[in-house]
Amino acid sequence: MKKIFLIIIIFLMTGCGGEKNSGDVSSPRHSRIITVGIDEFAPFGFTDASGDIVGFDVDLAKEAARRLGVELEFRIIDWNSKEAEISSGNVDMIWNGCDIIDDYKRYMIFSRPYMSNRQILLVKKGNPQEIHSAGDLAGKIVATQAGSNSETYIDEDDNLRKSFAAFKTYLHINDGFKGLRDGIYDALIIDEIAARYEIYKNPEAFETVGAQIGSGTEFGIGFRKGNTQLRDKVQKVFDDMIKDGTAKKISEEWFGADLIKSGR
Repeated sequence: MKKIFLIIIIFLMTGCGGEKNSGDVSSPRHSRIITVGIDEFAPFGFTDASGDIVGFDVDLAKEAARRLGVELEFRIIDWNSKEAEISSGNVDMIWNGCDIIDDYKRYMIFSRPYMSNRQILLVKKGNPQEIHSAGDLAGKIVATQAGSNSETYIDEDDNLRKSFAAFKTYLHINDGFKGLRDGIYDALIIDEIAARYEIYKNPEAFETVGAQIGSGTEFGIGFRKGNTQLRDKVQKVFDDMIKDGTAKKISEEWFGADLIKSGR
């Protein structure tokens, strides 16, 4: 009886071990659910007034999942904690306006770039601080999102950072907009597409400054390092979405223009 009991225990233990979602869409051992990490980062992925998760990247991810025959679970994460989230397996992908930069490549592999990005300055409507270039940020309170490409750039430019009266970070982009609106910050360094989307929604609150901060980057889909199988499967269906015009249609629905990069 002891021997039979031991065999049953071993069977149960090995069986339970296969329940964890590995992110491998070909594996029969899990329920074919892929977890996507997103931040509250409109228009890419965010919670709307009804409590639904919506956005440009959300729509792209949903269509890719439909073609793969898998279900998606969107999980709101702090952008500053994305390394821990994806390295631990808490999320399988990060698809939310994620810049392809060397710092992120330490712990993620990426799809091919699908959109260009650059960091610009966002100020209050009327530009009361008269900020027109990076040089005008001297003596100002400047903020950006924690864990973002902008924070990395400022941390690496010691002279620019020292010129600020203060450099602040916030967890979620809406905290940045509120801080700027309330006068806590004088300027935000922010992704241009996110800034222009916010201006579209609140034209009386903000305006952009034409100056670019740092070099331009590109957006990609991030995957746990080593998970080439999932990346390649997603890349294939995403390439098909570009080829048949589906990605273009989704871009036009959100931005009124085709912003998808089609080059390989």
